[in-house]
Order: sequence, then structure tokens, then C-alpha cells
Amino acid sequence: MQPDATETFNRLRPRLIRIAYRMLGSVAEAEDIVQEGFIRWHQADRSQVRSAEAFLVRTISRLCLDHLKSARVRRETYVGSWLPEPIFDPSEEETDSDITLTLMMALERLSPLERAAFLLHDVFGQDFNQVSEAIGRDPATCRQLASRARTHVQQAKPRFPVSDTHGRTIATAFFNASRSGDMQALQALLAEDVTLYTDGGGIRPSAINPVYTQDKVSRFFAGIARHAEYRKPPLLRQGLIDGLPGYVTREADGLLQTTALAIEDGKIKAIYIARNPEKRGRPPPPAWPCGSGGDPP
Repeated sequence: MQPDATETFNRLRPRLIRIAYRMLGSVAEAEDIVQEGFIRWHQADRSQVRSAEAFLVRTISRLCLDHLKSARVRRETYVGSWLPEPIFDPSEEETDSDITLTLMMALERLSPLERAAFLLHDVFGQDFNQVSEAIGRDPATCRQLASRARTHVQQAKPRFPVSDTHGRTIATAFFNASRSGDMQALQALLAEDVTLYTDGGGIRPSAINPVYTQDKVSRFFAGIARHAEYRKPPLLRQGLIDGLPGYVTREADGLLQTTALAIEDGKIKAIYIARNPEKRGRPPPPAWPCGSGGDPP
């Protein structure tokens, strides 16, 4: 392996990881795809490669498209709600705030080609000729794919983004209300049409189906608080989880849980709780400590 080839790949690796994660919703799968891209990069005749970035984006995109075919089959048999693996934002290079967990869920409803065209063009700034090379469709088709995807994504995008300070305030209030069983405080935080998604993957207890409406969601959390005898778990971190305000807790079984909140007009519109221990995400950055509870392992 030539040192310059490895150095070129490592320089592009963070971008490739971001593309693969946004395509697949899994850090582990994204890293596997990028590793396969690394192997193909070293097997390629690089003397014929005009742009290393274009070659690698094309390679990663096509590997992701192939992977999504099998991933969709697995998700059809997934136990309960499937949520993307939590990513603790942002790094300096991951400031695309338009891509939140809410929008990742919207991307799940797109075809693999629509998802790829939208992400490569709208999020990662590729022109349609580059998108065409990456996904193997002509530029006009790529434009149509991205346009259809954009329509779905725009419908899921919040009308008014919430500030970090306001988001953290609401997340803290939700943590306290949901774990203390304070129904009045909890209902004051929730939108009438709030939806709760819990992902235990069949490994940890979770709601099999999404829970809808303010009344049912507040009763759900009141029941959990009562079962825990109103003891609050250690709150380890607060910050952004895939662009949404949230926090990390260590639950009674000793495992970590992430909670992310979609907020609109000052009310919690959706709650995303990742309990599946196989979806631990990347470690939260040091800037997140709450001042107690210690670090996640």
C-alpha cells in the first residue's frame, strides 16, 4: 500500500463516513462500507483516477445502494420501531443542521436511489453530473430523484428551528417530568399530536409500535415512572443527538439510553428513544457533561 494513497484516503475518510452513515443510519455499517471502499481504492488503477474524491464517493455510494437492498429486508423483520444509530453532534465538519433524526426517519421512506440523489446533491454539494456518476443514472433522472426526495424531506422539516439553549431547557424539563410522573408538567411539554418511538430491537423492553397523542404518551411515561418507583436514572450527558436536543441516561439495567426530542412551536412533537444496546453511537464529546453521573463506558 502506497503511503500517499493511504494519506489521500484518510483525508477523505470523515466525509465518506458521513455519506455512508446518512445513507444507512448505522455507524457500524457505515464504517464497514468505508473499509470496503479503502480496499477497493488500493486495488484500483489510481493512475486512471482523475479525482480521488469523485472515485471514492462513487464507490461508497454504490456500496451503500447495494447494502440498502439487504438492509430493507432486515428492517421489515425488525422488532418494534427502527431508529438510526444515535450520533452525538456536531463535529466541525458535521454542521449540516438540516439533517436531523426527524429527517433521517423521512429518508427511510425514500427509495435507495432517491435517498442517494438527495443526500449527494442537497447535503454534500455534488452537482448532478457527479451524482450521475456516483449512482449510475443519467443527470436528468438524478434531478428528478432528488426533487421527489426533497418534497418528502421538506414536509418533515420543522418550520422554526429551536435554539440550543431553548432545546436544552425543554429536554431538561422533559427528563424531570417524565421520570417523576408529573402528568401535568409532562402534558404541558407535549404537543397534542406527539409521537413516541422506542427502539429496543427486541433486545430490551420497548413499545412495539409508535405511541400517539399527548394523553397516551404522558400515560406511557407515568407508567414507567411508577414502575421505577419515581427514581431518576443518572443523567450522563445533554446535547444534540443527530441534530435534536436530547440526553443520555444510564438505566436500571446498567445500559445506556439516548432520548432525542423534535420540538415545534415550543412543544415536543416527537420523542425518539434508542434502547437497543447494539446502537450505542459514537461517544459524546467532552463538552457535554452535566456535571454528575460520570462518563459512559
